[in-house]
Amino acid sequence: MPRAGLDRATVIAAASELADEVGFAGLTMGLLAERVGVRTPSLYKHVDSLDALQRGVGLQAVRDIGAVLTRAAVGRSGPDAVRAIAETYRKWALDHPGRYAASVRAPRPEDEEYQAVAYEAVQILVDAVAGFGLTDERVIDAVRALRTVIHGFVGLENDAFRMERDNAESYRFVVDSLISGMQAEAAVGGPGTAPLHAGEGS
Repeated sequence: MPRAGLDRATVIAAASELADEVGFAGLTMGLLAERVGVRTPSLYKHVDSLDALQRGVGLQAVRDIGAVLTRAAVGRSGPDAVRAIAETYRKWALDHPGRYAASVRAPRPEDEEYQAVAYEAVQILVDAVAGFGLTDERVIDAVRALRTVIHGFVGLENDAFRMERDNAESYRFVVDSLISGMQAEAAVGGPGTAPLHAGEGS
């Protein structure tokens, strides 16, 4: 019998916390069983496999990211929204390294639930970037650039940046440079003719 009070949501939550401590790649069913106080076979009553567990951690991470970015972007647009999103995303990623690593795994094409949650998270960036008045094609380019900046910087700063310069200052410089590029592009290209529609993700 499963431990009283243990269900799939509790298992995923415990796995998410453990991933932040040991790294997403270090997450195992055995370690998780120890964390929640059951034998390893008991976990399979709640998740079918390690892959299913990793999928659950990633899905919840993307949901959480979407929620914090939505709050950060409320009442903002254009440069203010992009700065708020970029700062919030970096802080969340540094505070939750295991969950961050789980969130960047691409969902499988047949996983409609994961695809929908990932789309909603990306749409937050689309809405922020659309405030610059870019063409529809450039909105997609700009969202990809913003995601590249965020993921690239966060992925490197813990292990690769060793010069005596505050990482936060460098991050703001990179984000502001990207914003300047968007503003320059908008001045040249003009606004798009129609908003992006569902399915036109980045």
